[in-house]
Amino acid sequence: MIRVDSDGSQGPAVAGLPANTRRLHDRGREVYLVGTAHVSLESIDDVRTTVELVDPDAICVELCQARYEAFTRPDAWRQTDVFKVIREGKAALLLSQLIMSAFYKRIGDRLGVRPGADMLEGIRLAHERDAKLVLADRDVQVTMKRTWRRLGLWSKLKLLFLLLTSAVAEPEIDKETVDDLKRGDGMGDVLAEFANAFPDVKWTIIDERDVYLAQKIREAEGERVVAIVGAGHVPGIAREILRDQPLAPLETVPVPSFWSRSIKWLVPSLILAIIAYGFYRAGAAHSLESISIWVLVNGVLAAVGAALALGHPLTVLSAFLAAPITSLNPTIAAGWVSGLVQAWVKKPTVADLEAMGEVVAAFPKGLWRNPVSRILLVVVFSNLGSTLGTFIGGSWIAARSF
Repeated sequence: MIRVDSDGSQGPAVAGLPANTRRLHDRGREVYLVGTAHVSLESIDDVRTTVELVDPDAICVELCQARYEAFTRPDAWRQTDVFKVIREGKAALLLSQLIMSAFYKRIGDRLGVRPGADMLEGIRLAHERDAKLVLADRDVQVTMKRTWRRLGLWSKLKLLFLLLTSAVAEPEIDKETVDDLKRGDGMGDVLAEFANAFPDVKWTIIDERDVYLAQKIREAEGERVVAIVGAGHVPGIAREILRDQPLAPLETVPVPSFWSRSIKWLVPSLILAIIAYGFYRAGAAHSLESISIWVLVNGVLAAVGAALALGHPLTVLSAFLAAPITSLNPTIAAGWVSGLVQAWVKKPTVADLEAMGEVVAAFPKGLWRNPVSRILLVVVFSNLGSTLGTFIGGSWIAARSF
């Protein structure tokens, strides 16, 4: 069990141990949690000092396999299958990862440190000291999918807006702010505000991962383990590490509920029913006008989305033609059609994939310059336009039919 001294510290003090490192006792083992800010030079020093003092058998880092490869293999982008990303509906996921990477890079540039340098230092020290390296975090795609599934439409739109504005806005981050984040109270305030705005997001991104990280650290081999995690995860990990919990439930993406599956078909069915009712009530001319409204509103807004992404003229046309049809068919999205057309017109090259790192460096303008990221924008913006068109067009048709 964890030993708590009268002064509230976890276990006896260790000479020279950084203030942001907490020492825990788990089943006779020593576990050292290094709380970092991810974009702080001091955090790198904390990692190095802790490892040198502890000489651990295992070093755990807050990375999954995909993020580990992204850190250690900058050329991993060249293996991206853009067509597969679109077909599997992962364009928004990949675009979100780019946005978050860009946001952290801009903060890192302001502070003169590469985002994730604390994790890279842990990886380097594990190899240098022949310690067992443990990738302790949950797969990032599982986390984002579980998060997305928990959100309603309004929350999804609000979160997308937050991601875009956070990435585009100039981050007001200085050394004092980073020091606040490294302290538990400062990070707690940030997470508390985040939880109030997005309680479901906080649950999957923070709370579930506290449990996951704690269990992976618990399973790490060796008598002395150093775990490098974001400062905000330290209290949760310290609380959860005593509990032996299965990881399988946290590694699966929940199947959409019956209501979620039904609503996808209910909306288009309702639109068709309203058009049919208009035909019965006011005749064929009324129905033709309703159909025209549906086609124009859906098509124009999806086309505007594709145009905002600077899609090819054929891409814009495909979005206009596809949206009125795909909005009535939940198995396909307008953005998938326009994205595939954009990929066909401007097929990404290996050089384009290799240059994806420059997209982050030149964010947000870089998103429109690179053919690969532009395809992602086409998919997301076309889908957003089509979704907006469904609500506006459907409401308009309903208002004139009753």
